Amino acid sequence: MPEDLRAVNRRGGGRRREDRRREDRRGVDRPRPPRETEKPEPAPPANLAPPPGNLAPPPANLAFPPRNPASPPRNLPPPPGGILWDVTGEIRTLLTLPPALALQVAHPAVGAGVDEHSVFRTDPWGRGERSLRSLQLWVYGGQAAAEEGRRLRRLHRTIRGTDAHGCPYHALMPEAYVWVHASGFPVMRHARQYLDRRPYTDAEERQLYAEWLQVGRVLGIRDRDMPQTIEEFWPYYRNMLAEELELTTVAREIVAVDGLVPPPDHVPLPLRLALRALWPVLLPPFVRLRRFVTIGLMPPGAREAIGLPWTPVQERRLRRFGRVVRTVVPLLPERLRYFPLARRARAAHRAATAPRTGR
Repeated sequence: MPEDLRAVNRRGGGRRREDRRREDRRGVDRPRPPRETEKPEPAPPANLAPPPGNLAPPPANLAFPPRNPASPPRNLPPPPGGILWDVTGEIRTLLTLPPALALQVAHPAVGAGVDEHSVFRTDPWGRGERSLRSLQLWVYGGQAAAEEGRRLRRLHRTIRGTDAHGCPYHALMPEAYVWVHASGFPVMRHARQYLDRRPYTDAEERQLYAEWLQVGRVLGIRDRDMPQTIEEFWPYYRNMLAEELELTTVAREIVAVDGLVPPPDHVPLPLRLALRALWPVLLPPFVRLRRFVTIGLMPPGAREAIGLPWTPVQERRLRRFGRVVRTVVPLLPERLRYFPLARRARAAHRAATAPRTGR
């Protein structure tokens, strides 16, 4: 599409989004207009799992059905031994954080909140470390997971403002708060096809989504605000791609190759001094790798919706990169493969469930 037409489409999309949000805040019960034929996601390579089939968009103002009463208590993480228990604390998680963040901030309200209230520009390493620790607590924290969820909600209560379209936002409004969490699922699903031996099976995807849903409850997300099944999630997700997401200022910065990223300072002093001295040399390849991983591990439909380019040559490079990762990481000992909090939780669980021998 020519750049001038693309710009017109984006401006028009911004006006439509602004009108919809203002109507929603006034409580207008508007019917959703009929969708034109949806452009399917680009076909993945032959060795990758296909995306879910085309599904109709959800009706406007949809409230999702109540949760399964067999689910764990709302304030507890998924039980040990599940999929999140195996993958969340592993070092491969680091590669999924940039695409997950970029997809989050492609929502105008989320992007505006991060742009105006986050320290990601001045302290990106500390911000990333705190996000990673929070993620670990949601899965491995036990009772501490509930407190972490409450802490995050307290932290976001004061985050409000006006987005780039002139629409007021609040960090805890369901549309934005749910998207921040829900968008992690398609990133995990897509990245798995590159970074592990095989894609998730259908049964594993359902289990993963059920566990991710439980993490959302720990974060205080109401069941009525988040899709409760895979069948409900994909229409919701496609609707967000088609109607809401755009290349926000923050999303553009995350994939920029000329960004000014300070050197890591949350490391031992000798390493910190060495990094400061070498950072002018290390920064260019670092931002190129960040862009490559961010765009490559983002689901194709999301890349297209946001307007991020991806070529067949880059796809082949990503597959080669993924082969190296999925070959090397499983060979590492647990002390190098898992982050400390996850490693301790896994060791404690093994000790608690090990068969006891008599004296």
